[in-house]
Amino acid sequence: MQLILQEKGIVPISDNPQRLSDVAPEIFKSLPSKKSVKKAVKNGLVYVNGKKGHTADYMSGGELLELYQDCSVKNKPVIDIPIDVIYEDEFLAVVSKPAGLVVSGNKKRTLENALPANLKKSKQEGALDYPEPIHRLDYPTSGALLVGKTRKAVIELNKIFENREITKKYMAVAVGEMNTAGIVEKDVDQKYAKSAFKVLHTVVSDKFKKLNLVELTLFTGRRHQLRQHMASLGNPILGDELYGIEGLILKGKGLYLHSFLLEFYHPFLDKPMKLTVQIPNKFMRIFPDSLEK
Repeated sequence: MQLILQEKGIVPISDNPQRLSDVAPEIFKSLPSKKSVKKAVKNGLVYVNGKKGHTADYMSGGELLELYQDCSVKNKPVIDIPIDVIYEDEFLAVVSKPAGLVVSGNKKRTLENALPANLKKSKQEGALDYPEPIHRLDYPTSGALLVGKTRKAVIELNKIFENREITKKYMAVAVGEMNTAGIVEKDVDQKYAKSAFKVLHTVVSDKFKKLNLVELTLFTGRRHQLRQHMASLGNPILGDELYGIEGLILKGKGLYLHSFLLEFYHPFLDKPMKLTVQIPNKFMRIFPDSLEK
């Protein structure tokens, strides 16, 4: 790794020793939460008195904490997959992730590896050769994805997510009879998770009895959260082979879950942003009178 010092600070003296994960957010402006600290520590970017830190390390005061950035380009491939760019400036972009493409990972064919070929490199200081996705969408999920184009932008946009200062809305097709609207608060992977749903339209189906066009709002960002929450209501998302009801799974058409709206305040241009991505045609074929082309 090619590490560059980003921030440093001295832990205040305290009679009650605290874990590194509790102290670091008070020292580092770019790590506003325990979650972000744990991620940085896991990646070997936090040092305590010159040695790599661990989240369980106890700080009594007087320790020198240093936060580094990994600026090395790890010989990542650039792949030529056309990605629709919904919005782009020197700091960030919103792209439309196709269904059936992973956002990042060890595979060559990822959205992250396709970004350099689809976005213009920023002219700002700290421009990234590989723009960085700020959040994730599941492999079968399509739609709006926020991307940081500079190191500072990645830090600020991560803060927006950590502080839940962004609105994320999805469109889904849910199976079965269901209430018109509601809130779901149900833990996912033993962590608090909250979603909201609102039925926009319902059609009768011979196979599924009823199919519902549902607007979903994501308040927390747990893995598979919306899919698990809808399944917990007895209304799984159409095409969900993991959480669907046996015998009521539509195969070959993919998952009917699409991120259609991101709304947040631009941390650099000082203006509100409301960005939408067109609903896929497969939704329109089920609800031709409810969705505009």
